[in-house]
Amino acid sequence: MKKKKASLISKRQWFIGYMFMLPWILGFFILTAWPFIQTVYLSFFSVNRTILGWEREFVALENYRYAFFESVTFVPYLLTFVWMQAIYAPVITVISFILALLLNMSIKARGFFRAIFFLPVVVMSGPVMYQLLDAGGLTSVEIHNFTLWMMVAQFSVTAADALLYLFSHYTMMLWFTGIPIILLINALQKIDSGIVEAARIDSATSWQILWKITIPIIRPIFLVSMILTIVQLAGYTLNPVLPMIQESIHATVSGLGQASALAWIYSAVVLLIIGLAFLFLKEPKDKSGPEIKRRQMAWNER
Repeated sequence: MKKKKASLISKRQWFIGYMFMLPWILGFFILTAWPFIQTVYLSFFSVNRTILGWEREFVALENYRYAFFESVTFVPYLLTFVWMQAIYAPVITVISFILALLLNMSIKARGFFRAIFFLPVVVMSGPVMYQLLDAGGLTSVEIHNFTLWMMVAQFSVTAADALLYLFSHYTMMLWFTGIPIILLINALQKIDSGIVEAARIDSATSWQILWKITIPIIRPIFLVSMILTIVQLAGYTLNPVLPMIQESIHATVSGLGQASALAWIYSAVVLLIIGLAFLFLKEPKDKSGPEIKRRQMAWNER
């Protein structure tokens, strides 16, 4: 009787949970999944708008061939986007973690400083961001004449270019740290203080606590912050691929078909980057588990 009652309660909880998520599920399939499927379908067609309406002509892989072998801008723009993700996403995540550690300390006016770092997320709406970009408000001074940049350039030109890329838009990177900081602060506050106190009793230093306790515990939040940053950068104004896709929509030849192929390739690259982030930040498997069980079984047999 108790098992039957527990089963009914569990089913009721599942039903309530799915009813709570129903608006999001419907919105996902109607506004995201279905347009995504339509984009894949239209990528194999040449879609033109005439006085009679939209006309489609099946062209197989012609739009993809144009993207990779005929377009002189798409592949370079795509490589620029990948380079931007490889530099910005890890750096933004690391900066967010450092700021979260500082803002989680017991300092005066802590809430004020947290609001300051989150304020750009609220203020930097689309029109404001465009105004700042036009005025050059998100760029900094060139560092070509800095001694540090010259020293790095002597050893590696690639590293010097990456350093230049970072300092050119460091204001933009700070803008992207708002939401990751909140996620990481929330994760830091949920760490059991008893674990930290036990480590300190065992003479663990703050550095050891950081690497052995704090970072492993909040590792999943690192992954969430990284994925969030990757997606935000994918839709950012400085991304050169998005304007090209938007311009292709209004092209007289191929039109939506060509833009759909470019968008699908772009989406595949973004998903690939997210997959790499997941492989890098996923929780490692505990290899000691089977060995502990084997020893326990051997002890019980004795």
